[in-house]
Amino acid sequence: QRQLVESGGGLVQPGGSLRLSCVASLSPFRLYTMRWYRQSPGNQRELVASIASSESPDYADSVKGRFIISRDNSKKTVYLQMNSLKPEDTAVYYCYAVLTDINRINFWGKGTLVTVSS
Repeated sequence: QRQLVESGGGLVQPGGSLRLSCVASLSPFRLYTMRWYRQSPGNQRELVASIASSESPDYADSVKGRFIISRDNSKKTVYLQMNSLKPEDTAVYYCYAVLTDINRINFWGKGTLVTVSS
């Protein structure tokens, strides 16, 4: 069973917006910290945003003010709203779940490609 399934990637022009979704078949979902990572060719995997069980969000400096992470525990879904997209945002975006304070219990999605280009 695929525990994490991302969707919402695609091609968008600079300045545009996309919303990524990740549906998590995990229980109890509310106890998982959910994160979005991204990776582009030649770069290390980068933590983009994180939202804990407490719903306190955290962002990479490169996306602060442009991206918003949120979660809907009733739907077991985490979102990444991406605004004012730049070409350097182009990457495969991965959903990641980790049981809060228990790092060995974690899951990765297969990723969804976001391409920002004119």
